[in-house]
This record gives sequence, C-alpha cells and structure tokens, in this order.
Amino acid sequence: MSKVYSLSEAIAKFVKDGDLIYAAGFTHLIPFAAGHEIIRQRRRDLILARATPDLIYDQMVAAGCARKVIFSYMGNPGVGSLRIVRAEIEAGNLEWEEYSHFGMISRLQAGATGLPFMPMNPTAAGDLERVNSKYRQVIDPYSGEPVVVVPALKPDVAIVHVQRCDADGNSQIWGIIGEQKEAAFAAEKVIVTTEEIVDENVIRSDPNRTLIPGFIVDAICHVPYCAHPSYTQGYYDRDNAFYLQWDEISKNRESVKNYLDEWVYGVRDRQEYWEKLGEEVHNRLKVTPRLSEVVNYGSY
Repeated sequence: MSKVYSLSEAIAKFVKDGDLIYAAGFTHLIPFAAGHEIIRQRRRDLILARATPDLIYDQMVAAGCARKVIFSYMGNPGVGSLRIVRAEIEAGNLEWEEYSHFGMISRLQAGATGLPFMPMNPTAAGDLERVNSKYRQVIDPYSGEPVVVVPALKPDVAIVHVQRCDADGNSQIWGIIGEQKEAAFAAEKVIVTTEEIVDENVIRSDPNRTLIPGFIVDAICHVPYCAHPSYTQGYYDRDNAFYLQWDEISKNRESVKNYLDEWVYGVRDRQEYWEKLGEEVHNRLKVTPRLSEVVNYGSY
C-alpha cells in the first residue's frame, strides 16, 4: 500500500482532536504547511509539543487548535515573544509545561527508546524543577546520589519535514539537525513532508544522510516550500522579514484573524500559498548552490 498522500489527506487520516502533536525541526525544516492544514481542518484540543514553538504554534493557538503546549524555549526567534501563546497562558486559557532544551530532548529520547523516563545530570534549571512537577529525582543505585529524571514523551503524531525521501519514507536531512529522529521514533504515527520524493537509488547512494527509516513512517507528503517562513537548507532561505511582520500582526487579534483568513483559510494548499507570496519573495529567498564534496562509498 502506498504511503504517499496529499497533505490534506494525511492530516485528515492521522491527526485527531485531542492528539499530542510534535512538529519537529530546529531553526529550519519547520513544517508550517502541516500546521496550516491542521488549522484549515479545524482540529481542536490538541497538545502541541516542540522544543522551540516558533510562529507555527502561535498561529495554531490563535486559531483555537490547542488546549496545551509543552515546550523548552518559547519565542519569535531573534525578535521577541510569541504574543498569542504568552497571552493565552497568562489568561489561564492554555495549559503549559516548560522544560530546558536538555529536559525536552531527554523526554523524547525516553519515548524513542521505550523507556518510562530518562535520567539527567543536575542542571541549572532549578526554577523549572520547582514549578514543573514532572521533573523528579530518584536515587542512582550505583552511587547513591540523587539523579534528576523526566518522563517519556510519546506523541500521537510526529510531523517531520525533510529535504528528500523515497516512496518508502526513507528520509534524508542535512544542515542543522534537530530532534527529528527522536520525535519520529517516539511517536505512534509519523507524517513526513518533503521537498522532493526521489528514487530509492538516490537515498542509497548516500545512506549516512538517512535520519528517519521508512519502516517508522506512515505518510509521505510532497510539499515543496513546506517550511516557509522558516527555511530548508539548500532549497530556500529563512524569511526574516516575515518574522518581524508577525511580531506586528500578533499585537492585534483582529490582524491575526485577517492573516489566518487570507493566508491559511483563504488558500487551498501550500502551492497556492507559495504562488500568492509572489515573485519578490521567491527571488529574495533563493539560495546559491553550495555543493558538498563527493564521498566515495566504494569497497573491495
């Protein structure tokens, strides 16, 4: 059975109201198109987990998709606060759990390896330990010293954007590597969005770039420009202007509604969204090729 779906089909099949969703990606490869499709399909009561929520979760919270956020760093990167998420938390409308980056990734590692919790060395996150009861301590049976532990994080659905994959879902990433692998292995279901679907011989020609094996992937969605306004290394640049623009948009709920009406509900899919952005944005985000050196995988 084919794993290839349109993005709307994949979200309809695998993302249900009340699910714990992990949209992976660190700095680049953030699956904005999937977040927009979840908004369009009006999913509700979701638990949104991310190490760095970025604008994608600000928009999803603004659209009424979430009842809770689980995060480590929260902000509009390089600009300031996530105004919508912060306002909803402060108003008591949104549940939340905060971790250090190490704590969040340790939770995913526990989920990915089938462990109930993950031990951590004591960190500088003493304030987090005081306000987040999920941080606990156990006694190291070898030294008798206390060890900080965090519980496994097991998303119902992980959404991962990649540069390329084959039709079986063997997925390759290069550039900054985030928590994609851990999120995928920890999740019950995995949706991969990709800039390209390539022949398996392309994947086999450079196997060290394969971060996510096809056997854990449930859906493959060909979604060029999925990560905008973040970036995909080698395909298009980060739209810094939009991150500044969102800071202004998110100051006013009416302007947020207008944005969602025009750029999410008002377009059919990511292709229509990208066309609507126009040539000026397309040209501004073009990248200059910078190829890596050839690697010889030959053997006797």
